[in-house]
Amino acid sequence: MEFMWKPVRVVSANFLERIGEPASRLHSDYLAYRKGDIPQAELIARLPHVAMVGDSVCMGIYISSAWSTFWRARTCHGNNWFLDTNPAPLGIQSVSKRLEELTPFVAVECAGIGALVDPQGKRQNLFRRILRTRNFSGQIGDLLVMKRFPDLVLISIGHNNVDWAWRSPTSDLEQPESRLQRQSRDLRNNFTRQVRRLIDRARVQRYRVAVMVYGLINFESYFIGREIAERLRSQDPSRYPHLESTYKYFTSFRPAYRSNLIRLARMVNKELREMVSELNRELAGNINVQLQYSDAFATADLSRVELLHPIDGWHASVQGHNVLAEAAFRDLGPSLEFLGIN
Repeated sequence: MEFMWKPVRVVSANFLERIGEPASRLHSDYLAYRKGDIPQAELIARLPHVAMVGDSVCMGIYISSAWSTFWRARTCHGNNWFLDTNPAPLGIQSVSKRLEELTPFVAVECAGIGALVDPQGKRQNLFRRILRTRNFSGQIGDLLVMKRFPDLVLISIGHNNVDWAWRSPTSDLEQPESRLQRQSRDLRNNFTRQVRRLIDRARVQRYRVAVMVYGLINFESYFIGREIAERLRSQDPSRYPHLESTYKYFTSFRPAYRSNLIRLARMVNKELREMVSELNRELAGNINVQLQYSDAFATADLSRVELLHPIDGWHASVQGHNVLAEAAFRDLGPSLEFLGIN
């Protein structure tokens, strides 16, 4: 039981007007709908579908009091780099807003706070289920059972897996190399298993499917901004009131452990890049599935303190989500061309 969790699905508000234009590639479907040959549900199913799989880096969330964080985790969607429904130019210039300039579509948001790249089949504890945390295997599972499988899947997950100091014995804290290697290797194995599930489903579709795997964020530049936030709080305790709450949830954010977190994130990104290359060799000759790796987040400059949320100094602010949105969209050109969206 997952307490009725399900992905958030948002249809472009003006899709009927857009596909009603004679130049639209979906105009014939619109005419069929107007004549009553197909219902609106079928018309919507024929729109491009874009899904995002991820963790709290992909969510418009922040940490505050326990109850507020609990409620936010269960109810928040949108207001992030992937999906923002506020009319332009308000809010975030998200990937969804940029895509809507090209075509009306259906956005499917699957991300969950605290989501991990997990070994499939491992049951989550009660607290994480109450929070509606959905790990990687669960999010992929939700996509696989959808009647309308997405045309484009964006994957940005694994940030919680680089908390190397969490529950580490003293020996590993003092000599972390073997632990870093093991966590990096385990993440790749679990990640590969889920992407294979996704690809297997994509292969049998009658239309093209593109999958984009984003590397983990640039933690080295991120911690420059975080250190500025910590300094500002030491000067004025009213700033970033839940900055220290970070350490309750993410042990490796403590200054003593950050350098190895940065190292582990780089190791993970190397593994993800190699994973995509390996899977592409298996896909050789398949013209209906495209798999790509993007270092857009791994190279984005996140060093400005204003990119961090003013409450917890941890998650992204509106400005931070704008930077992530610009980076994420920049690398989508080949995927959109592959899908015929231009």
